[in-house]
Amino acid sequence: MTTVATKPRNKPATADKIARAARRLLERDGVEGVTMRRVASAVGITPMALYRHYANRDGLLNVLADGGFAELSGRLDTLRLAGAPERQLVKVLDVFLDFAFDDPRMFELMFLTKREGARRFPEDFKSGNSPTANLFARVLTQGMETGHFAKDDVWEIVFETGALLQGLVMLYLGGRVSMRPEEFRAFCHRSFRRYIDGIRS
Repeated sequence: MTTVATKPRNKPATADKIARAARRLLERDGVEGVTMRRVASAVGITPMALYRHYANRDGLLNVLADGGFAELSGRLDTLRLAGAPERQLVKVLDVFLDFAFDDPRMFELMFLTKREGARRFPEDFKSGNSPTANLFARVLTQGMETGHFAKDDVWEIVFETGALLQGLVMLYLGGRVSMRPEEFRAFCHRSFRRYIDGIRS
């Protein structure tokens, strides 16, 4: 009987193991729980060995945040946008809210945690380097081109509406809003529409 040799499965690279361990710590303990020492211990390596893969904590946090942005961008890519611009923008808003409800600690890392290397307004937005802002900007631009919205600075509006959403979510996740999730979503819709009404032509 002839046996067929099988190749051993490739073990995950150490950098991937580190990122997965950091993600677990993030989900369990929040951003403050992701320290180089704790991550190294979770992987079973020394802190010095960890620094061979990630120069510093910000570098590790940026990798985690990039993974979160990739996930959120994937959700946005599945949207079928049609109808009035307001309707399209609210659909985008709902994807952000779903993400914040599903993974609040990742949302905090992505949008609310100060870290070196994070994208900054306006240069990273205007150069198209913010994957989650580009779709919103496209809908706004189309609305301005069709006369639905007044001509204005698209990227400033993208940033302002993002700040509105992130501020509301921060207060909600921080326990400062006494609403059930569906009530909070409806409140965000109303707040969002009030802003959108202000930029209508």
